[in-house]
Amino acid sequence: MPDTLALFAADDAATNAIGELIAPLLQPGDLVLLDGDLGSGKTALARAIIRGLSGDPELEVQSPTFLLVLPYETGEQTILHADLYRLAGAAELDELGLFDDPQAIVLVEWPNRAPELSSRADLFIKLAVATGGNGRAISLGTPSDEKRLAGFQSALSGFAADP
Repeated sequence: MPDTLALFAADDAATNAIGELIAPLLQPGDLVLLDGDLGSGKTALARAIIRGLSGDPELEVQSPTFLLVLPYETGEQTILHADLYRLAGAAELDELGLFDDPQAIVLVEWPNRAPELSSRADLFIKLAVATGGNGRAISLGTPSDEKRLAGFQSALSGFAADP
């Protein structure tokens, strides 16, 4: 991830707002990797993105931890939310069907369980509990796509982390 955008979410409401702002910038076929330690906010951000894509702020979005993949249909757009924490090996990745629909937007938590996904990713999001334990530090990057990163930077300028 050559260029990144550093963001700060002070609380859950800010994380939700960031997800809602990211959602309309995603394109059919995008693969979004959400990386971070347990409790860093991966599912919270994915939930906000899915709700933003669906246009339904009350949509029930569960963690896919035990099912591995949960699909959402929003009109003509398919969204797949995957959690690879319990993935036993690369062979299982193919069985999940993440790329069966080339137009689906795919959100993947715990992408480090399938490192081969990084070469296919359109958006990398790294989350961490902020220093001092208050809020979330979020870095967002696109592989060699400065124009697209600039679009995210413009949309998310209100959450830019202090330099």
